[in-house]
Amino acid sequence: MHPHLHTSENTACAEVMDLLDECHARGFLWKAVGMCNDAKTAVNKCLRAQRLERTKLNREVAKVKNKQIRAKWADIDANS
Repeated sequence: MHPHLHTSENTACAEVMDLLDECHARGFLWKAVGMCNDAKTAVNKCLRAQRLERTKLNREVAKVKNKQIRAKWADIDANS
């Protein structure tokens, strides 16, 4: 599952999403024969890159929080 496409978070992918929308606007037959596949692949790659960056940032934040929690528990154990 991908995030909502037209949000403020997806400004980096706006151009490729617009290309996909334009391709889809050409009609059902255009999509059905695979003429939009390249645009769809570009959107998927862009969204994947954003997800990986978000995951990396979340992991770094979690490491900092975990380190703080461990320090607090060490302080509690030392003073108990």
